[in-house]
Amino acid sequence: MFPSKQTGHYSANERRAPVERRQTSDSTGCDPDSQLSVKAPKSNIFAGLTTDENVAVTKFLHEEKSLNLTAASNATRQIIALELLQPNKSDALSYLDLNSQAPVRHARATIRFGATLEPYLQEYLVGPLPVAAGKTTVAPLDYIFNKGRGYQRLYNIDTEALTAFSYGYASTNISDISQQLLNGTATGDPSGTYALAGTTPLIFEGDRVLQWNQIFGLHTGACEDEDILPSGLMFKTDITGRDPSKWSVVALQYNGIFYESEADLRKAINSSGFIKPGTNVDGAWACTDYNNVSFPHDELNPPVSVAPDGPRFTVDVEEKYVEWMDFTFYLSSSKYLGTQLHNIKYKGERIIYELGIQEAMAHYASASDPFQASNAYLDSEYGFGQTGWELVSGFDCPVYATYLNTSYYTGETTHVHPSSICMFEYDTGYPIQRHTGASYVSVTKNIVFTVRSISTVGNYDYIFDYEFYLDGSIHVTVRASGYIESSFWATSTQSNDGFHIHDHLAGSMHDHVLNYKIDLDVAGTANSVVRTELVPVTKVYPWSNGRELNTMTIDRTYLASEDEGKLNWDANNNIMYSVVNKDAKNPYGEYRSYKIMPATGNRNHLTIQNSTTLGNSANWATHHLYAVQRKDTEPQSAYPYNGRDPNNPVVDFAKFFDGESLDQEDIVM
Repeated sequence: MFPSKQTGHYSANERRAPVERRQTSDSTGCDPDSQLSVKAPKSNIFAGLTTDENVAVTKFLHEEKSLNLTAASNATRQIIALELLQPNKSDALSYLDLNSQAPVRHARATIRFGATLEPYLQEYLVGPLPVAAGKTTVAPLDYIFNKGRGYQRLYNIDTEALTAFSYGYASTNISDISQQLLNGTATGDPSGTYALAGTTPLIFEGDRVLQWNQIFGLHTGACEDEDILPSGLMFKTDITGRDPSKWSVVALQYNGIFYESEADLRKAINSSGFIKPGTNVDGAWACTDYNNVSFPHDELNPPVSVAPDGPRFTVDVEEKYVEWMDFTFYLSSSKYLGTQLHNIKYKGERIIYELGIQEAMAHYASASDPFQASNAYLDSEYGFGQTGWELVSGFDCPVYATYLNTSYYTGETTHVHPSSICMFEYDTGYPIQRHTGASYVSVTKNIVFTVRSISTVGNYDYIFDYEFYLDGSIHVTVRASGYIESSFWATSTQSNDGFHIHDHLAGSMHDHVLNYKIDLDVAGTANSVVRTELVPVTKVYPWSNGRELNTMTIDRTYLASEDEGKLNWDANNNIMYSVVNKDAKNPYGEYRSYKIMPATGNRNHLTIQNSTTLGNSANWATHHLYAVQRKDTEPQSAYPYNGRDPNNPVVDFAKFFDGESLDQEDIVM
């Protein structure tokens, strides 16, 4: 995966709109002349740290002698993130429901320690806020991580040395090979024709730390399309330890053939029958921009949505609080997890305490390409908030949408991304209900309210939607765009490794799995999970005159404990899961409940079992759905830096399942 540079250009074709690099802004993101405003009933206790809080906490940490921090430009002892530590739920509900004092705010500081033989990250708790002499303290933050401490080893902190070593090898040791095979060399010069990319995560083999590096072509035009320009020439490095003089290259591969040394590859090149298939050359085919090929009547303007009377929802911009029809909720945004929703109410009653993404995985596999076989990205490390850029009006969102800014803290600076969340209503184009009777037709438009953000993580653009429907349902949708991460189509490639999609290009086999957390509160926090199955049966009924009827019946069972909390969707959708409150019945005697169900599109979990690449960092991806008892000590199913030491993650989701009761408990799905 290549880093995203977030550059672009405008196209003359009005159907497409690449946008220049965004600038920070102090504006709220809303148009005060058109957007209806509302005063939030409570302060947003879920909102991130303010700029003043970030400045004060940073100053406080630098004055803490035990930390001995260095400046942001020095990676020795550096603050790499500051975020709000979300309040305990009991404290939050006391404030939201019982008019108690707002929970005391604490910061969560992620600090990197590099001046040691074993570099590491450590999480710290800083508070209470605001910072006050004699009151505010700093201590390791451990209780929310089931590793036992908020600590993660870093095995590739020496990025400058690693870059120098890898490019030194490519431009010196094998420059003759790359010139012969690729007609070029990866030198590290951005104006050159080739660059290197390394596998993620690192490869751990016994006590050795290794990484595959492949030479990729650099883009020649505006489109940054390196991900589809692999060369098929790669080398495996042993980068164990922090002394570059002890690093080495232990293997190479070209055109799908593995070589144990440079000598073996050189010998093969000079042998008869050696195949040099060619290279993937950048061009118009590789660019996502308009290619001047028009569809019939494409010169005519397409349909557009309009809001003739302006927004029909209200926003408290400062508190990031929204009201639409029967729904109300708060928003927050963080560096790693992006847009999250809180205290969602329907008809004045809370139905969801928390809803938001926890992690997104792209896990690759290959029999013939060790570079792709070693890649498995955990994208929260790159930051869904950090990579959530300004949205393009009329393309990413309707022209009448309302926008909010987001911010995050890194490098000891608060960064503001203007207009990076949009909110809008739209007509789905099909009715939410209709019926034709003998003398009348009843039909209702299906108007949906959407909260959208888009994060560009490397080659992928994730479009995150929270959709609210008039019937009280909520849909969570994620769409992916951008570039694939591809493989070199080797002459030895087998068809079960991928599809041949261009001259020397193959689509890489991989899974996308996303993990969301939903803390449902159905008529209170004491809830259960019911499994409802439609079961085929053959039965004789009192009214069937002794005939056996092939039919079906409903079988309802309750999940007793977390031992039963790992769930998969049924292939025929015969099985449904609902969160119910056994202590709250509707007027007809049925338990009040919300059903959780798959929507359109993918509903897969990770195909690979017991991933050797991600180890214990991928245990949230083994099933479609999970039910666990909610705890303040288990706020997230993943940790952004789990991939740095995947066999020893800071948060191992498998440890959440320790047999606790799911009968009328506070439950998270």
